[in-house]
Amino acid sequence: MKDYVNLEPDETQLARSSRDWLLGKIRLFPSRDITFPRLYSEKDISFGSFARRTKKRELDDIDIMIAFIAEGSCYQEYTDRIEIYVSDYASKLKPLCYDNTNTLNSRRVINKLVSLLAQVPQYEKAEIKRNMEAATLNLKTYPWTFDLVPCFFTQKDWLNKDYYLIPDGKGHWKKTDPRIDRNRVTEVNQLHDGNVLNVIRLMKYWNERPIIPSMSSYLIENMILDFYSTLSYTKASVYVDLEVPKVLQYISDRVFHPVNDPKGIQGDINTLNLEERTKIFTRAHIDYRNSLEARKLETKGDHKLSIAK
Repeated sequence: MKDYVNLEPDETQLARSSRDWLLGKIRLFPSRDITFPRLYSEKDISFGSFARRTKKRELDDIDIMIAFIAEGSCYQEYTDRIEIYVSDYASKLKPLCYDNTNTLNSRRVINKLVSLLAQVPQYEKAEIKRNMEAATLNLKTYPWTFDLVPCFFTQKDWLNKDYYLIPDGKGHWKKTDPRIDRNRVTEVNQLHDGNVLNVIRLMKYWNERPIIPSMSSYLIENMILDFYSTLSYTKASVYVDLEVPKVLQYISDRVFHPVNDPKGIQGDINTLNLEERTKIFTRAHIDYRNSLEARKLETKGDHKLSIAK
């Protein structure tokens, strides 16, 4: 765990400091460019596995959502997208709409963020570009990139729920809520005395070996959280190796089944095809059997053979 799986504490601290420094610079953008949209900085939120503390090595990206004030805009949901309609009086957002419309273009919002990032002196030599959903900042000085996702925070709907609206990669918007993911990880981890985070990181390491197709990091994280959220009668052990057989067995059992998005937005997040599911099932089952044999050997005092197994 220390040498191969968990992030280095010093690197984690440096990454958090650089993230906070970057946020401080972004919050000055409206004063540097009178056309830059007004920021709703209280709603900025870090998301992704680094923010949830479920990131394994290497630290390659840090995700941040940058919130903007909607200036009285409203949104409409369709089956394949959300459209944001901007008021004629929204002077900062109107120029970022599709031509001759009041419909906010998410690509133009990202590009506006990219253009201001390029003016930060420390980032002159950085690679800054727009990808599907984010402004990506690739710094020469750090091994990680920043993915900066512009967003708007909604008012509560008829179900008393509010959401973040983020770019959908196609010029419009979609719903998300990283608060639910973050709170779920915290609650399940606390339920098991803080022992689940190590299991998630270790199983992400297992998942990324080249001998099997990889599940997405988000999928395997949620499968493990599903498993531990139902274990109210027994706690996860502080010894992560004791948890491995149970989790491997669960993955082999559940990889053919739906895994529901805890946010209630995406539906089934298990998008693996049948061949991928079969290969993951086979590998998890073999490794489950191996892990049981290793446990037996340790019980007999055969530590060397147990470690080899």
